[in-house]
Amino acid sequence: VESADLIPHSSSMPNSYGYRARTRDLFKRKFRQNGMASLKTFLTVFKVGDIVDVVADASQQKGMPHKFYHGKTGYVWNVTPRAVGVEITKTVGNRVLRKRISVRIEHVRKSKSRDAFLQRVKENDKQREAHKAGAPFVSTRRQMPGPKTGGIVKFAKAPIDVAAEKFEIVV
Repeated sequence: VESADLIPHSSSMPNSYGYRARTRDLFKRKFRQNGMASLKTFLTVFKVGDIVDVVADASQQKGMPHKFYHGKTGYVWNVTPRAVGVEITKTVGNRVLRKRISVRIEHVRKSKSRDAFLQRVKENDKQREAHKAGAPFVSTRRQMPGPKTGGIVKFAKAPIDVAAEKFEIVV
């Protein structure tokens, strides 16, 4: 009898707690978006103060952020030839910490989170200028959508009442 046969072994593998554990679907690229990053990724200019989204690109393993930061938004605080420093807030217990990470530019894209706000500011400025020119006042504050308007349903024919028939035992 060999000594290897005497050692009991478990039927399943142990859990892994590596740096990229449980990221099989998290880092997966979209359908037909596989392969290396496009030139647009490398030609994007990042400046200190830009708002960026950290999205890990699995085709480039260098400079990849930890899975916690995937999908998070932060500010650029440092720019180097191949990477940017991003400051992100992280909640730990009851504290909010400002974490500074260095990430290669393949894993960063400019955020569109502020576009809707800036568009609203422009529209509000136009409305204010129009009011100064003599147009009626329009509130620039965001309003709740409120309930939908009611209506009356009309039928071509009279509706039919549908009801269950009484159950009878036939002997």
